[in-house]
Amino acid sequence: MSISNNGHAEHVRRALAGRQVKLPGGATVPTLGQGTWYMGQNRAKRQEEINTLRLGVELGMTLIDTAEMYGEGEAEKLVGEAIRDIRDEVFLVSKVYPHNAGLGRIARSCEQSLQRLGTDCLDLYLLHWRGTVPFSETIEGMERLVEAGKIRSWGVSNLDTADMKELVSQARGTNCVTNQVLYHLGSRGIEYDLLPWQRAKGMPIMAYCPLAQAGTLRRGLVEHPTVQAISHNRGMTAYQLLLAWSIREEEVIAIPKASTEAHVRENAASVHIELSDEELRLLDEAFPPPVRKLPLDMV
Repeated sequence: MSISNNGHAEHVRRALAGRQVKLPGGATVPTLGQGTWYMGQNRAKRQEEINTLRLGVELGMTLIDTAEMYGEGEAEKLVGEAIRDIRDEVFLVSKVYPHNAGLGRIARSCEQSLQRLGTDCLDLYLLHWRGTVPFSETIEGMERLVEAGKIRSWGVSNLDTADMKELVSQARGTNCVTNQVLYHLGSRGIEYDLLPWQRAKGMPIMAYCPLAQAGTLRRGLVEHPTVQAISHNRGMTAYQLLLAWSIREEEVIAIPKASTEAHVRENAASVHIELSDEELRLLDEAFPPPVRKLPLDMV
């Protein structure tokens, strides 16, 4: 399932162009994007990481997600360098610390992110997780940024169902376009209530760590006999299986991180994989969907 440097890039681009997720408000993004957590922190790897992000965009993974928290701005600087001459091709997402999400700080945080990213507008700005600032104040700050042309839309991250219900009950809270949460085969708690609730609202999930950080978030995930057997039978890697599983539903946007060009090619190729009903059944047996409410997983 790999992509050669010359042969299949256009094939992958066409496939991702056909797998778009619509956000409330009308914007569309590919079902596979690119994450940047832990990127930009090693000077020796900087150029390779820049090349990787640019290749991902070339392959159609045009959504790039970052945050002011990642390396205290270093990931944003890396992204800014990577997209300097291709900004118009990228759907750019960043996130604000909860303690910066009040009216006294959010505009400054956004401006600092814009400067590090080398752009004048974010396509999407997210509250990174819930802090002590009231939702009403964060929403007001986000809406002011939209009105000022600093961001095109806003959303949240790491909010569970009760938090989301509280959020949308606020004035203009329904302008939230997504909730970015941890979601992978070994962490399926959101399927019990959060995912169905957002589906009913027409609000996609953005899945971070869809590869469970190369399996480290769930011991034995990548090595599980069922994962290995299906991967082997289909001629794909275990990581491609995990990605294909994460985007099996139309309302999920997965944002895996890749630090090498080989890895981003592997990720992109997973868009071609459609798991059969029998394969999904076997994965459900190995990693059962939730039958009760579970606490929201976060890392």
